[in-house]
Amino acid sequence: MADVAPPAGPGTTFALDVAELSLDAGELDPSTILDGAPEVREALLWESPDGRVLRGVWEITPGVVTDVEEDELFVVVAGRATVEVDGGPTLELAPGVLGILDRGARTTWTVHETLRKVFQITMPA
Repeated sequence: MADVAPPAGPGTTFALDVAELSLDAGELDPSTILDGAPEVREALLWESPDGRVLRGVWEITPGVVTDVEEDELFVVVAGRATVEVDGGPTLELAPGVLGILDRGARTTWTVHETLRKVFQITMPA
């Protein structure tokens, strides 16, 4: 499958090889990095007209980071990580694993191998 950008705008239909998709450099707040020097890359594939729903691909290199989550559904495409949810479960992520995170969850991501996931995030109204 060709590595091409999806068409822009709502209602578009496309198929994309997310494992090979070129990603843009992203940013990590330095205060969220607990260990290592992880780097983020990402591609926003679609955004709803009201900006509440985001779909894309996200990747992070090995290290340990903290985050406060939004409502998110994701599927891991490559890599391995352990996600500890404060007051909740510990998630073991590997290729093919589907994960769901709740808005407000405080998490610690220990990335063992560069992790790539496809995601849908839904923000509150």
